[in-house]
Amino acid sequence: MKRFPQNTALLVIDVQRGFDDPAWGPRNNPGAEANIATLIAAWRAAHAPVMHVHHNSPKLSGRLRWGTPGGEPKPEALPTGTEPVYRKTVNSAFIGTRLSADLYERGITTLVIAGLTTNHCVSTTARMAGNLGFRTFVAADATAAFARANLDGAIRSAEEVHQAALSDLHDEFARVIDTHWLIAALGEDEMPIEETKHG
Repeated sequence: MKRFPQNTALLVIDVQRGFDDPAWGPRNNPGAEANIATLIAAWRAAHAPVMHVHHNSPKLSGRLRWGTPGGEPKPEALPTGTEPVYRKTVNSAFIGTRLSADLYERGITTLVIAGLTTNHCVSTTARMAGNLGFRTFVAADATAAFARANLDGAIRSAEEVHQAALSDLHDEFARVIDTHWLIAALGEDEMPIEETKHG
């Protein structure tokens, strides 16, 4: 029965207070933060690596700017003193950070990604992780998106944006599965990762 290696890293992306600003518009999956907290707790209990990524909005008016309340992590995803925090200014957690170098140095080849938002920093990081050769998993129920306009101006719901982003990732850059299955693959029950699914 195939399980995750002991050093499979949980990468928690941009779980910051700035995303609570209503200016973002309607959001899906209100349970995302609870599932993120569940994943973090499981990884810590298994003594597997937890790594955090925080975004710094380049504009002074940015909602995720460091040194402002919006730049602070949400309570569900507070790093411990021993968990690395990578600070970025673009969508990919690999650009302008030591993330890839640290993963290589630690011999980490498998990543589980959770956080905000599905179609932006989660998707960009997952795509790059897959291209860099990491075995990559995205937690479908531990990420979320906001409603967005199409080029013709028609509004797509947050759930439509979320599902489209996950569908584009699945079996191309990553495997998209749920929190329960990820924890199972970490070794807490008898579910093999070959049987994982999302939705």
